[in-house]
Amino acid sequence: MQQAGNNIMDIVLSETNINTLKSNSLFPELSAYINQLIINHFDELITLLYRLDINEKKLKDLLQQHASKDAAGIIASLIIERQEQKIKTRELFKTAADIPEEEKW
Repeated sequence: MQQAGNNIMDIVLSETNINTLKSNSLFPELSAYINQLIINHFDELITLLYRLDINEKKLKDLLQQHASKDAAGIIASLIIERQEQKIKTRELFKTAADIPEEEKW
C-alpha cells in the first residue's frame, strides 16, 4: 500500500488541472492512502500535512465538527483543496516565459 500511496500522492502533487483534482477518480485512492497513514504511519501523515502546508487549525476544526465522519476523507479533501489553491496561485503569477509566443508584444 505504501508504494500505491506514493503513486497517488505523486499524481495529486503533480496535477496542474483543477478539474482533474476535483474529479471523483482521485479521491477514493487518496482517502484510502491517508487512512493507511493514519493507521500505520501517523508520523508520515503529520510530515506530509506540514509539507503540503495544510492549515492545522482548519483541519482540527473540521475533524471536531465532523467527528462521526471519515477522518481520511476530510484530510484528503483538504489536500485536494490546498493543491487547487496552489494551482490558482501559480496561474495568477505566471511569468512572461509562460505566455504563448503569439500573445507576447
